[in-house]
Amino acid sequence: MRIAVFGDIVGRSGRKAIIERLPGLRRRYRLDFVIVNIENAAAGFGVTAEIVEAVLAAGADVLTTGNHAFDQREEVDVYRTEQRLLRPLNFPKSNPGRGAGVYQTADGRSVMVLHAQGQIEMHPCDDPFAAIDAAMGPATLGRDIDAIIVDFHAEATSEKQAMGHYLDGRVSAIVGTHTHTPTADDRILAGGSAYMSDLGMCGDYDSVIGMEKSEPLNRFLTKMSSQRFQPAAGEATLCGAIIETNAAGRAMSIEPLRLGGCLKQFAPSA
Repeated sequence: MRIAVFGDIVGRSGRKAIIERLPGLRRRYRLDFVIVNIENAAAGFGVTAEIVEAVLAAGADVLTTGNHAFDQREEVDVYRTEQRLLRPLNFPKSNPGRGAGVYQTADGRSVMVLHAQGQIEMHPCDDPFAAIDAAMGPATLGRDIDAIIVDFHAEATSEKQAMGHYLDGRVSAIVGTHTHTPTADDRILAGGSAYMSDLGMCGDYDSVIGMEKSEPLNRFLTKMSSQRFQPAAGEATLCGAIIETNAAGRAMSIEPLRLGGCLKQFAPSA
């Protein structure tokens, strides 16, 4: 199975790039399943029902989020109505929506998506290790589920690496989101799970993690804020990874994908 996972969409630039390019990427790479993190898609903070609908229509199968999941407070009902939109599963149980689900590919194979948030340098949440264990339950990779993908939305690479080793062999892939900067540690772990500390963002990299440069610089220099952060509006780089799994659900390969914008391009062979 070929599965693509894309990092955090940031603002209009990232939305436009995903919506315009995803249909062609699905065809080019013969993708069976696509996951897109959209937590910064609405002006850099949260999501709206309209954005959710547009990214799903472009070819995403599941959408993940993160610590900004509920920033658009008037839009939280979409988490109750759209089963393909996930918020971190270790958020309070009273929050709308869910953090895990099992979905079907076009040819009937099953993909479990698990979405959790880290605890280090993040707002308080429950233990992500225990939460993922509970969400997986007795499901076994290759027997009950054809592929299991984890989007771990966390700040610290140490916590992400620990999660990778903790889940190695039990899931198809553990990929990190949140820092908006792609890492160069894509690999297959000893137990057969694909791993990458951070996919990076889908947004304009002529920025400070996706935001127009002047206000972040002002705050670093003066320790004062002068205005709200605004997403950078230049050409986006699409950042993600393509994971190929075998019949047992183990990862055969993971390759980064970087297209457009100002980052060095990397396009896996089709």
